[in-house]
Amino acid sequence: MRRITLSEFAAEKGQVTAARLIGMRQSSLSKALSVGRAVYVTEHDDGTFTAEEVRPFPSQQSKTEAA
Repeated sequence: MRRITLSEFAAEKGQVTAARLIGMRQSSLSKALSVGRAVYVTEHDDGTFTAEEVRPFPSQQSKTEAA
């Protein structure tokens, strides 16, 4: 099992192939890369891939920030 950033994965596989392997469109992958989302791709032992985004907890703004 191996875990890498989305940008490394896209560089290795190419954006079109990378997007297909994790079940998304190339345009969505491109946007995620351009805004710098913290997405990690895991290659499993059976050759499948999953992706997950790391986000701060809690992901909502505090009431003092929203005001």
